[in-house]
Amino acid sequence: MNVRALITYEDQSFALEEVVLPNPGPEHVVVRTTCSGVSIGTEFSMIRDKLNRGAYPLCTGYQGVGVIEEVGRDVVGFAPGDKVYHRHNSSMQLPDGTDISILSGTHCSHVIMDPVQSHGFALLPEGVNDDVASMFVMPAVGFHGVDMANPHVGDTVIVYGCGLIGLGVVNACSNRGCVVVAIDIDADRLALARKMGADHLINGSAEDEIEVVYTIAPEGADVVFECSGIPACVDPAFKLCRNHGKFIWQGHYGDAPLAYDFRQPHGRQVTTFYPCNDGLEPCRRAVLKNMAGGVLPWHHTITHSTNADDAPALYERINRGEPVIGAVIHWSD
Repeated sequence: MNVRALITYEDQSFALEEVVLPNPGPEHVVVRTTCSGVSIGTEFSMIRDKLNRGAYPLCTGYQGVGVIEEVGRDVVGFAPGDKVYHRHNSSMQLPDGTDISILSGTHCSHVIMDPVQSHGFALLPEGVNDDVASMFVMPAVGFHGVDMANPHVGDTVIVYGCGLIGLGVVNACSNRGCVVVAIDIDADRLALARKMGADHLINGSAEDEIEVVYTIAPEGADVVFECSGIPACVDPAFKLCRNHGKFIWQGHYGDAPLAYDFRQPHGRQVTTFYPCNDGLEPCRRAVLKNMAGGVLPWHHTITHSTNADDAPALYERINRGEPVIGAVIHWSD
């Protein structure tokens, strides 16, 4: 099956290429992609080989929305015309037979998958637009961390780093009735944190975050979510946590070992949590339901939107360091 996909090469160049997907079997569905969401942190960690997940060329992307075009005879619960959201694609090759590493390959005009064995595949709830829905993974990652740590009504919560995962944490904690303090060095991300429900904003490039936090919470925060994924941010984030508080490793720090000052969490007897992934179907369903109901105003996070033909140029701009918070690729209507 010949389709189109966004491909990354070893020199970090990007191209929209014709690729070949395997013919679907009786257990598969074929989905025509309408939108795929960009995860800038994770995808570009793979593109730049900070996270090594396979040999070049690559097809990245791990979140998308589409319409089912074909259903194998053994598939139950899905029909042509159903709108679905998904997290991966099948194997693919270039027309010359070159294998493409799938990471997880949703930046593609079509996906083929087994709904039973899939890492993520379900009917899309009504009432949420395709472009917003295609960005479901990052808020679900944040929702999963919040669910694990279980902050309570009235708790002071620090969200250290307000990328898309951090913004998901801000919204989830705000909806729980926490006092949410958002910290970042980017004014645009902080403005989005306000829209997601943050009560206090701290610009770390202009303020002493420790001094401001201890003005808000004299004994330190009850819960600290380290969402930056930057190793140098770990020690400052630990300093914001009160004695017997909670610390959530919400970011991903790459394949290299991570070093930090053991004395801070040890002396404060901090409980730490290690959420991984997006919490699977319960968290995905929750964030999509909240998007549809307006509880999670995720449309504000989409700062860039492009069609598939222009996706390589968007990726080149992101790779050069141009400021992009949330981006969506439109494949078809």
